[in-house]
Amino acid sequence: MRRYKRTLAVGALVGMVVGGTVGWVGGGGEAAVTGGPPGVGAWRGAGLPEPEGMSAERVAAYFGGLSRERQKALAETYPLVVGNLDGAPVALRYAANARALAADGRFGQYAGQRVLAFDPRGRGQVAVVYGDLAAARNVAVVVPGSDIDAGHSAPLLDQATSLRRATGGRTAVIAWAGYTTPVGVGLDAATGDLAEAGAERLARFTDGLAATGSPAPSLFCHSYGSVVCGLAAAQLKAKDLVVLGSPGMRADNARQLHTSARVWAAKDPTDWISKVPNVRFAGLGHGTDPASPAFGARVVPASDAVGHNGYFAPGTQSLRTFAAIATGEAR
Repeated sequence: MRRYKRTLAVGALVGMVVGGTVGWVGGGGEAAVTGGPPGVGAWRGAGLPEPEGMSAERVAAYFGGLSRERQKALAETYPLVVGNLDGAPVALRYAANARALAADGRFGQYAGQRVLAFDPRGRGQVAVVYGDLAAARNVAVVVPGSDIDAGHSAPLLDQATSLRRATGGRTAVIAWAGYTTPVGVGLDAATGDLAEAGAERLARFTDGLAATGSPAPSLFCHSYGSVVCGLAAAQLKAKDLVVLGSPGMRADNARQLHTSARVWAAKDPTDWISKVPNVRFAGLGHGTDPASPAFGARVVPASDAVGHNGYFAPGTQSLRTFAAIATGEAR
């Protein structure tokens, strides 16, 4: 009977992937951006240290041994490399990415913003900081799900700014569109390939925050972003791991995440993600619902949130709890 039920669940999952959970479906086969930063060929040609062989701590040490003039010269000559080197000085990365964005010309919406990462490859990736990262006592990182990239980041930026307002401006919040997300509800969203590539990038990103002196962040992982966070959990330098509208974290329970971070989960009763079977079979599905009692996560109340994207809406219990988590007030 158990095998029969699992077969039915897998069949339902495949049907949803092919037919579209909410009446539409995106194409599969998105190519994940992996490896070193863009523009690294010219950097290597100049005999500079190999970025892919440097930990964030080594990157921080390398730049710490350079004069400000030399740092500035590297950022001006190789903006796409310096702007994406986790562990490089934060202010230097802002300057490098401003230069790279101006040269690219396609993403005017980021003009004047604090951009901690910008990668124009593929659909484009970006990380935007709200608040003073260098002085912040608390840091939060919002990790998005499907359909977010450098050209379509407004929903993610709205979530990040809503969270910052809810903390009374006491928390620096980073909108991290730093991986190749699935497009729509398709095979990419039902498998873990993009999440695996994203997990590696997210872990290195938190390494970079630690290497530059930022406090361990609270991560808020939405939808497919929670799959990324689940796969990265054991390597993340984070104090909280909060998932919302999650299809699963590729773990049967919170213990299997092997993290010292506090694990939280939110799911509102109107979220269509509840229709996705929580199975993992033949590469499809992401496993146990993190909001289920069996998973063992701390519960984030979300009864007044609406839909799959309503968790950061002003006035909701979920947003108030997120803010308390981000500021360290939640227990």
